[in-house]
Amino acid sequence: MELKGKHILVAGLGKSGIGAAKLLLKKGAEVTLYDGNESMTYDRVKDHFPGYTLPLVAGELTNEAIASHEILVLSPGISVEAPFVEKAKAAGLLIWGEIELAYVCSKGRLAAVTGTNGKTTTVSLIGEIFKNYFESAFVVGNIGIPYTGVADQMGEESVTVAEISSFQLETIHEFHPEVSAVLNITPDHLNRHHTMENYAACKMKIAMNQTYEEICVLNHEDEYLPKLAKTLTCKPFFFSSKQVLEEGIYYQDGGIYLAVDGQRERLMDVSQMQLVGMHNVENVMAAIAVAYFMRVPMDVILQTVYSFQAVEHRIEFVKEVNGVKYYNDSKGTNTDASMKAIEAMPSKTVLIAGGYDKGSEYDEWVDAFKDTIKDLVLLGVTKDKIRACAEKKGFHNIHVVESLEEAVKLSSQLAKPGENVLLSPACASWDMFQSYEQRGDLFKEYVRNL
Repeated sequence: MELKGKHILVAGLGKSGIGAAKLLLKKGAEVTLYDGNESMTYDRVKDHFPGYTLPLVAGELTNEAIASHEILVLSPGISVEAPFVEKAKAAGLLIWGEIELAYVCSKGRLAAVTGTNGKTTTVSLIGEIFKNYFESAFVVGNIGIPYTGVADQMGEESVTVAEISSFQLETIHEFHPEVSAVLNITPDHLNRHHTMENYAACKMKIAMNQTYEEICVLNHEDEYLPKLAKTLTCKPFFFSSKQVLEEGIYYQDGGIYLAVDGQRERLMDVSQMQLVGMHNVENVMAAIAVAYFMRVPMDVILQTVYSFQAVEHRIEFVKEVNGVKYYNDSKGTNTDASMKAIEAMPSKTVLIAGGYDKGSEYDEWVDAFKDTIKDLVLLGVTKDKIRACAEKKGFHNIHVVESLEEAVKLSSQLAKPGENVLLSPACASWDMFQSYEQRGDLFKEYVRNL
């Protein structure tokens, strides 16, 4: 679509919104900024737009302001059910997300990955594979690099991998990856999507524009995905950590196997990986499958897998202090992700958890403690909710604190040599921190100061 001269309203002035506005200006669009915060002023964002003085609307967005625009670009944190978005729809505006805008403005080939958990590790690994083979490779999306920030740098020969959240998938129209992947679907963001059916349907939108010849990589062991695969317009290609597949990629007897077109090959031993945990075996299988169908040679794929290390904030080893190992899993922002981290712990562990309430339930999460979690240190908005659930399930070694620094100090007293301290909140960070990255960075700082 030609964007030059179009009147476009950009809502939300965080990293994604700023990136969207800058890209639109490069494309010659007439941009108006909008933020629901009444105290927002242009002075706070003007340094991002040198040479421009853009109109900014703060607080309420009037019908008159909406009517003078053709497209509304939403930041991922803004719900499509927000009243001003409903007004914009009624006025006939196209509703785009930052991902849709970036896709329309980009060039080259695209792979895209979504899922409740494992996205960042999988996309980071795919990105490393691409960079080791293609001359022009980009890693973008929910991984922390706005797609809009680099879309105009992409050429016809570029190859991109995008991490896509359910929020970003709500507002796609033309977005069309050559290869897509849905890693898993477990309860998350139900305060936004309301039901698991809505959430799952939103995740599957990643493949909605793919054709029969194209591939969607799916988790065979997921509760929802084998059924949802039947709704695809493209070819499903499964990975499995539990079953031998006639067609797909799977784990068996300590190895990863690829079965395609009647041919079966043992690709590697998982002992050659630097990542730990069966969830990471699944992430690696998904990454191998995506790269394989993006036509990367298998030797390049495997060499990258062998050298790839854990991403920051995902079961990241921080330091050993007095015989106790500290792990930062701040990216464990839901119960399923946190359960994976708990299962990866090699010995008795003190768990630090709690945070912003996304409407999750914690029964299965507490069940996952088994003999691994010896003490639970809670903070944040959800601390009382989690405590009540743990006590109901018969777990009573619970300690409530008011700050992350206090949690680290207390955990260092509770853990004995040979044990672990794990920050894996099972909650988002927004009640006490700006992001899970800030939470994880502070955790590491407090640990290093012990």
